[in-house]
Amino acid sequence: MPETTAREQKLLQYLNEAHGKEEELVTALQAHLAMTTRPAYRKRLEEHLAETRAQSRNLERRIAQLGGSVDQGVVTEVAETAQAVASRALSLAKGQLHALRGTGEAEKMLKNAKTEYFNEHEEIATYLAIETLAEALGDDDTARLAREHRRQEERMAAFLERQIPVLTKAVVTEEIPPRERRPAGQTRTVRSRSRVTGSGGAGGAKRGAGGAGAKRGSGGAKSAGAAGGSGRTRPRAGATRARTRSAS
Repeated sequence: MPETTAREQKLLQYLNEAHGKEEELVTALQAHLAMTTRPAYRKRLEEHLAETRAQSRNLERRIAQLGGSVDQGVVTEVAETAQAVASRALSLAKGQLHALRGTGEAEKMLKNAKTEYFNEHEEIATYLAIETLAEALGDDDTARLAREHRRQEERMAAFLERQIPVLTKAVVTEEIPPRERRPAGQTRTVRSRSRVTGSGGAGGAKRGAGGAGAKRGSGGAKSAGAAGGSGRTRPRAGATRARTRSAS
């Protein structure tokens, strides 16, 4: 069997690293599915679990086409096999720990979604590196495979980015009583401001009414004065005739 070149060793190393991560995520996603009750979220996890298994098979196939085997990389096959065994043990432990996280149903799903979001971005970086390496080494088939996998991870990450706020609001609804969803001081301040505003409005109304009364009083005085002035300047017609007869 011909000796593996440095080019092939590096490609096999990166592909094996991606394969190990996919196998780890198969175990984690299975554990997450057991805790997921929201239909839309559960359906998307099932779809991505199927994608993850297919990605693992695609990587195994590409590794074989390059003359390598799963768990074989740039270091000796024994060391890589030990690393793969350790990775599988770690993924099993993570799956068991994930089953214990959170205090309520919504919070468990939220923590799982945050972990999945982290893993998706790690995979995006992994496949971007494989794609770039393969292009630099003229391996179009590996570059195409890595690009396809990267896009699948990007779609899952975009779904999780929309799902995390939904799950966070579900935690609020499930675990925080409605009366405690605003700071107590903030509630009192709003109420006191409402009372002050109402009191000020009443005072303003009273002042307005007083002002209107004063204006009416002033208007009445002016009318009276006008009437008095008219009496002094225009004597009665009878008094004028009496003075005329006396003068005759």
